[in-house]
Amino acid sequence: MTRMTGKRALMETLKAEGVQYIFGNPGTSESPIMDALEGFPDIRYVLATQEGVAMGMADAYARATGKPSFVNLHIETGLANGISLLHNANEGGTPLVLSAGNKDMRELAHGRTDLAGMVRQFTKWSVEVTHPEAVPVVLQRAFNEAKTPPTGPTFVAFSADALDGEADVEIVPSALSYPHTPPDRRAIEDAAGLLAEATNPVMLVSDRVAQSGAADEAVNVAELLGAKVYASAYSEMNFPTSHSQFMGRVRLGYPETVDLLSQADVLLVVGKLASGYYMFSEPNLRYLGPKTRLVHIDQDARGVGSTQRTEVAMVADPKAALVELAYALESSMSGSAREAATSRAVSAAEDKEAQRSAWQRRLKERWDAKPMSAERMVSELASALPPDTIVVDDAVTTGMALHSAIQFDEPGSVYGGRGGALGWGMGGAMGVKLANPDRPVVAVVGDGSAMMTVQGLWTAATENIPVVYVICNNGVYRVLKVNMDHYKTRVLKEDAPRSRYIGMDFPIPLDMAGMAEAMSVHGRKVTDPTEIGPAVREALALGKPALLDVSIDGTV
Repeated sequence: MTRMTGKRALMETLKAEGVQYIFGNPGTSESPIMDALEGFPDIRYVLATQEGVAMGMADAYARATGKPSFVNLHIETGLANGISLLHNANEGGTPLVLSAGNKDMRELAHGRTDLAGMVRQFTKWSVEVTHPEAVPVVLQRAFNEAKTPPTGPTFVAFSADALDGEADVEIVPSALSYPHTPPDRRAIEDAAGLLAEATNPVMLVSDRVAQSGAADEAVNVAELLGAKVYASAYSEMNFPTSHSQFMGRVRLGYPETVDLLSQADVLLVVGKLASGYYMFSEPNLRYLGPKTRLVHIDQDARGVGSTQRTEVAMVADPKAALVELAYALESSMSGSAREAATSRAVSAAEDKEAQRSAWQRRLKERWDAKPMSAERMVSELASALPPDTIVVDDAVTTGMALHSAIQFDEPGSVYGGRGGALGWGMGGAMGVKLANPDRPVVAVVGDGSAMMTVQGLWTAATENIPVVYVICNNGVYRVLKVNMDHYKTRVLKEDAPRSRYIGMDFPIPLDMAGMAEAMSVHGRKVTDPTEIGPAVREALALGKPALLDVSIDGTV
């Protein structure tokens, strides 16, 4: 053991964990940490002037590297600003360690905030360290908890006396993670039995597939079954979007999705079933009809079989489970079942082609719209992107058009926000770029979301993180207008909903390009769709952060 201060033990533990970046915004309670950091030049502090930016960076960096990231915010005041995007990280299972300094324990009579209690419901594990000898042990557990499936954020608070006090400590990194937990043999047999005899199997995937690195295995099972594949979430490449059996994203709980999935006699769900964002749902909501049998695979036992009637509830790593399921299907499917699967795959391909044709018709119909349509904007953008571009999707209501215009077939080609909080994309794009310094990163961000964390532009300029932001500037909170129409239709039962949309418009236009220039980021306003391609190529060639402020139609 070596005698050292708690603050040095903190830094030594981060070094042992391989941490390269601390994303944060410091305050007085973090002074010991910032002082200790001076002795560790290999760890780079990335300063954000708003805590949501730091959280977005850490979230995306962790997802893009597959390793826990480290965030440091300031006591309860800074921590509170980061909670909205901590919620998103928790919903998506992002492995990160969030931290904050706290007052000295000897100030207890004067009042101290329970920082661990503030964030407990949004973390896997939340604790405060009050003794210096506990600093490395607690951090070791925090990193281990964060990266152990089901992954998720953890939180550690440090009292001032824990950081400045001395103790004999041993610095040991957290254990190597072996996340591919195999499935139960009987569960595989039961699932294969149901699916092999299904007449209309359907597959529903979520981001846990990407997290597990199971996209190829998901394709293999889908092709064996000839099943149509839908995504309940697509913030990472969990199934190649150009595949002839992939039919796009669905919104769980909405009537049209219930009707769609209920056509399946067996539904195979891989990953998290709950969407994390419910719109006007009923307490006893069912995603499926009474005749659909559900096979659910996920690493998180809390979600498997918890809210839906489930025939086979399989707690296992998706990759490991899909490998075993494919073997079982290959040995159990009869010749007639294989022929039926081939026929279903042909039918799915026909429906996929009909989807493509519908997209092309809509694009043609709205090609010359003024202001330009979202469809035209993303089409022009898609034509200008280099093949190895990573797309960061925080486009909100433009997201469906974005995914129609750009095919995502490679792991790591797309990252999107998770959960219901806006503001992820500005920081998220920088986190992705820091994890992929040799690839172009283009972030497509809604204007409302961008404004939540527009301070991120300052960080991009200061740290020279060459992200290209493409802002979908429609001058409204369009998602709120869409949801208001859903509310009036579904809850109030209005046949022809009308609304004044109070609090959903931006009467003073958001000059995003001007804000970028004010923070030393190249900004360009684009109103002519033919300028998008040249503007994107110019921005990428700069090798510096840039923002394109694209005016698009925001009508509902």
